[in-house]
Amino acid sequence: MTGSAPTVLSDSSGAARAPLRAGYDAVLLAGFGGPEGPDDVMPFLRNVTRGRGIPEERLVEVSHHYQALGGSSPINEQNRQLRSALQEELERRGVRVPVLWGNRNWAPYLTDTISGAHTDGQVRLLGLATSAYSSYSSCRQYREDFGMALSGTGLVGSVRIDKVRPYFDRPGFRQGFAEGTVDALREAIGAGIDITDIEVVFTTHSIPTTMADTSGSAELDDHQPGGAYVTQHLAVAHAVMDHVRGELGEAPTWQLAYQSRSGPPSMPWLDPDINDVIDDLAAAGRRSVVVVPIGFVSDHVEVVWDLDNEAAQTAAKHGLHFARVRTPGIDRRFVAALVDLIEERLGTGPAPEDLLPGAQRRPDFCATHCCANSRTTKPTTAAVDSAADWSGLDVDPVLLIASGIHGTTNR
Repeated sequence: MTGSAPTVLSDSSGAARAPLRAGYDAVLLAGFGGPEGPDDVMPFLRNVTRGRGIPEERLVEVSHHYQALGGSSPINEQNRQLRSALQEELERRGVRVPVLWGNRNWAPYLTDTISGAHTDGQVRLLGLATSAYSSYSSCRQYREDFGMALSGTGLVGSVRIDKVRPYFDRPGFRQGFAEGTVDALREAIGAGIDITDIEVVFTTHSIPTTMADTSGSAELDDHQPGGAYVTQHLAVAHAVMDHVRGELGEAPTWQLAYQSRSGPPSMPWLDPDINDVIDDLAAAGRRSVVVVPIGFVSDHVEVVWDLDNEAAQTAAKHGLHFARVRTPGIDRRFVAALVDLIEERLGTGPAPEDLLPGAQRRPDFCATHCCANSRTTKPTTAAVDSAADWSGLDVDPVLLIASGIHGTTNR
């Protein structure tokens, strides 16, 4: 989709740069990536952990999870399906804009996808991350991926990459979780378990507490224990339980737990861990646990292994009834919610209303110091202060402006 006639820009030498159009030329689905065969597993894990000091023996241990599932991750195929579903929904609505796909850690890599887009004349891209919440790893790191890709391909000033805001608050994201929770509770009750003996446990990826506390932006009053990351998850959990209460007339007790921790024991991460929670529930006399993975958009390895295997085994050890609710995947309501946000940014659809109490709607361009990188500064896009993240690089500010990178370079 294109808008008005393009404007030709120049760098400081006066050389003409590729034009940037009004509107967007393509949607860029940005994923985490995953191995697609046994030989890919260790190289993939090294990509994921590069620079983090994770010992090789820990990678070997994690690789066994992938090998147990056939030596691959389902995440790439899930993203292929999501890309196709997004494309079909856009076309159904008469919106003619292609959906591209690139990953952080495995092929197709974002750098290759962005280079190919530029070759095809798609120079203004709207990024859509496969993560619904605000934190460094779930939002800012994707903006860093975009910035690093522009820098690494020499396309600063020639390509612009913005980003769809976090979408945890969209009804289409949580409706499947809500209905799945009701179904799981009805199954447990039908098996003769009283609702007071059931616990609903919402799960998400654990992250370092310092990362959680600085998720979101102080400018938006997000910085508090748990930050925007925990606040947003709790808001979704409350909404799901409100739906349960409306359907069943009552609701069991519930809590938010965490999974998939990968940091050293010396570093505080969000807890409690899902397996510790299940142990405690058994000790407290609960008979059933319903796990709702609201932190994830698809049933990839961390959901299948950590919940369907490890958490289920912990429950079985105690004789607890166990159920795990599915993630949205390509649920038509989830896909429609994402396309609503895309259309809003394309200028072809109305702005969604604020519909989720307890957590504010995120801005289209991230606020100042949003979800800060505590280790280093990397170039970003799609924030009001992104230009400052390029200060250590020798990039002409004119080119940053041409790529829609806001703020000042502090040079």
